[in-house]
Amino acid sequence: MEKYWSWLLEHQMGQKVGVMLKLDQVRFIYIVFHAYTLCQQKIVICLFVFDGVLMFMNTEAHMFWWYYKSPYRTKDPNNPWPIILWLQGGPGASGVGTGNFEEVGPLDSFLKPRNSTWLTKADLLFVDNPVGTGYSFVEDEELLVKTDEEAATDLTTLLIEIFNRNETLQKSPLYIVAESYGGKYAVTLGLSALKAIQDKKLKLILGGIALGDSWISPEDFVVSWAPLLKYVSRIDDNGLAEANSLVDKIKQQIAAGKWKAATDTWGDLEGVISTNTNSVDFYNFLLDSGMDPVSMIATELVRQTPRKRYSRYLDSLRTSPGENGDLGLLMNGAIRKKLGIIPDNVEWGGQSGLVFTYLEGDFMKPRINEVDELLNKGVNVTIYNGQLDVICATKGTEAWVEKLKWEGLKTFLSIDRIPLYCGDGKITKGFTKSYRNLHFYWILEAGHFVPVDQPCIALDMVGSITRSSISTR
Repeated sequence: MEKYWSWLLEHQMGQKVGVMLKLDQVRFIYIVFHAYTLCQQKIVICLFVFDGVLMFMNTEAHMFWWYYKSPYRTKDPNNPWPIILWLQGGPGASGVGTGNFEEVGPLDSFLKPRNSTWLTKADLLFVDNPVGTGYSFVEDEELLVKTDEEAATDLTTLLIEIFNRNETLQKSPLYIVAESYGGKYAVTLGLSALKAIQDKKLKLILGGIALGDSWISPEDFVVSWAPLLKYVSRIDDNGLAEANSLVDKIKQQIAAGKWKAATDTWGDLEGVISTNTNSVDFYNFLLDSGMDPVSMIATELVRQTPRKRYSRYLDSLRTSPGENGDLGLLMNGAIRKKLGIIPDNVEWGGQSGLVFTYLEGDFMKPRINEVDELLNKGVNVTIYNGQLDVICATKGTEAWVEKLKWEGLKTFLSIDRIPLYCGDGKITKGFTKSYRNLHFYWILEAGHFVPVDQPCIALDMVGSITRSSISTR
């Protein structure tokens, strides 16, 4: 792994160029690499690291981000090249690590080229969000965000810093694509960015929001868990009754605004589900948790967490959703060494548990109203869900969509779905339907990590979402 990464840097990337700009208390580092993949197509990789305080107004919070410029980028003014901002979930999971090396970036966690990279459809921007996630860190725990809105404010300031400096990027529509808890960041960021654009503080074209298996309505998801697992024979009537008792408790706590208590009960519910299903994988109900690297060490993590509420999703910080290498070893080893800018006392993912803890009061809050507001403002909203997911089950997603107050909802629900195919075969890979600015994709044979489980249809889907001008098939 180390040898391959060294080869990539030294023989495929040419000279590293570093420019440091100082803005008051801000340190801005810009690094450009020129690379060739094994297929001999040139990739220009722009790695930006923002290590400073502009968005936080103090010197003790640091945010890390990574930007790839696509080799397929075109300069057609009638069809501007898109940029995707990928937001990971958790809260506390790293977009720079998981989204980049495990799901949609140009290299996998063995540092081998990924044929299904989304870089063929758009430029890619990964952020370790919120601070405390991945390589991002705080020197004072009180600077960790406590609400989704605080995370959105930080991200908006980051976008101002990136886009206002670059006229080329200002011409490219930005699509915010989120996974899991990242969906809550995405919708709050979407509204925050729109306001900044209207106030002429942010020079940006917002192309749309895409919510992949997103934790938009926690109540609807926990309600869906036990009935889904009963239907697919993973839980019996006794387990169903025990789970539904806790679901009723969660619903009461949410109705009373007892958000932290609801988060605690959510953790208890996960435990009951695990016990009664012989440890079903919350990210793919066809698997046991030990079969999928995502949840391979979930049981041990839960034992180590005093209140037993640590999200299994954070396992992706240390293990892989696909058949890839050890992500924690990669990020704290080869990548960290070659970057050469991560402070010695910072461990990738070292503060992720704290990120979750500080957001536990927001964890169970819904963001349906924010989706409604985006739709009413004319923003394109795409929802996609994996058929086999449990934690953000399709049934739960459909339930919160039906609660939207958007005027086009009735028509959207009434129209027929269109089947989706990928490649040369005519095997159904999914379904989709669209009405005006709301779009929904049902992805078959995929769990929580759609780009990992169904890379072909996921790539086609993101090309459609971003209206990318390039066909790679």
